[in-house]
Amino acid sequence: MVGSKLRVIQDYEKLSAELQEQIKLVYPEGYVDHLITFTNAKGEIVSALRFETLEKIYLVRMTKAKAERLVDEDSDFDEDGNLRSNVREQYEEDHSDVDYLSENDNYE
Repeated sequence: MVGSKLRVIQDYEKLSAELQEQIKLVYPEGYVDHLITFTNAKGEIVSALRFETLEKIYLVRMTKAKAERLVDEDSDFDEDGNLRSNVREQYEEDHSDVDYLSENDNYE
């Protein structure tokens, strides 16, 4: 995934369900440990989760508290904050044709 890609800063809730599922596959143990920080165009320090597709690099805006809440409130994750194996298998099957998932750092 080399080249000049469009960088998009987006809220998790505004992503398509398909992208949310793909993010869960890349980060099956939750998001908190994978947050990065950067300075936005307004000079503000922002934390986000990085996710790359063929066309775009998404910086999914979220705080540590929001990252924890997203996992805690999502029935796709178990009580330990890990993606449930049956959900993971279903998402892997649903997105088996998505080549870029294997190129994201955390996807196994």
